[in-house]
Amino acid sequence: MTKQFIGWDVGGAHLKAVLIDCRGVVLQALQVSCPLWRGLPTLKSAIDTLLPKLPSEHVKHAITMTGELVDAFDSRSDGVLQIARLMQQNLGDNCYYYARELGFIRFDQVPNNTQRIASANWYASADFLAAIVEKGLFIDVGSTTADFVLINEATAQVKGFNDAIRLQTSELVYTGAYRTSIMAVATHVPFDGEWVPVVAEHFATMADVYRITGDCREADEMSDTADGKGKSLSQSIIRLARMIGRDMADAENEAWLGLAFYLKHAQISLLKQAVFRHLSRLSAQEDFCFIAAGAGDFLVKELSQQLGFQYRHVKELIQASDSEARDTAALCFPAFAVATILQKNA
Repeated sequence: MTKQFIGWDVGGAHLKAVLIDCRGVVLQALQVSCPLWRGLPTLKSAIDTLLPKLPSEHVKHAITMTGELVDAFDSRSDGVLQIARLMQQNLGDNCYYYARELGFIRFDQVPNNTQRIASANWYASADFLAAIVEKGLFIDVGSTTADFVLINEATAQVKGFNDAIRLQTSELVYTGAYRTSIMAVATHVPFDGEWVPVVAEHFATMADVYRITGDCREADEMSDTADGKGKSLSQSIIRLARMIGRDMADAENEAWLGLAFYLKHAQISLLKQAVFRHLSRLSAQEDFCFIAAGAGDFLVKELSQQLGFQYRHVKELIQASDSEARDTAALCFPAFAVATILQKNA
């Protein structure tokens, strides 16, 4: 008899796992770096890191993914098949693959449903939330991308089901709290009284910005830095200075802090454009809230304050054995969602 469920979210940069019991209570939540663009051995290594920390008996595995998008694979379908095959080989026969409106399917059904499995983790989150929240905008800002799902009348008002359409409808925005390059957020920045061009080089990421502003939670930020060096404040400033053709010594720390705050608000402006697009679909905004998840939840909080909407965090909706498990499950929300959906349908 199955007593526990593990939700897996196989991303392009991280592997996340959330363990829940038969009541839906989170017992454990784990995340490990998994730069999948380097090839399947990185996923194998990440699985090997997490599996010894998790139970192996009387457990069912619920699997969702976005990692099929990385350029290690020839196509999204190829990525889904290769990831599913590796998960099956390592986790065993009790694997269930999340396929959007079909729910969960077994491995032998994966080849005919790769388009439903590909990048479906946001749908699992929306599926879980729509059963609880009457009206709101779910915003999951991860390390790389941001997902937006409008919930109205306890229904996820989804317009697109693949990345191409979701990009067009602003349900997927390719900006994230940590891995996004500075040049993708702003082309010019104010510095020393001038508008200065940003160089088109991957010298720094938004993780550097948020280390400087103090928003970065180091436990959540697992990606390599742009230059492969450390993550101290001074090293982050060195990288940020390169983005405008300067060295750290060319200005005081206050100037670099000011630049970092400008870039933070530039990224918030990108997210805000998507927010307004979704708000325009509502006939009424009473009792409306923003529901935050992911590593960039602090950006959603600031958005809600700027726009005057109630702010809720998905961790309010998670039952867990302790606060650490709850907070990490909120960071790994799609993994929690697929585990819970499988548990409810077991």
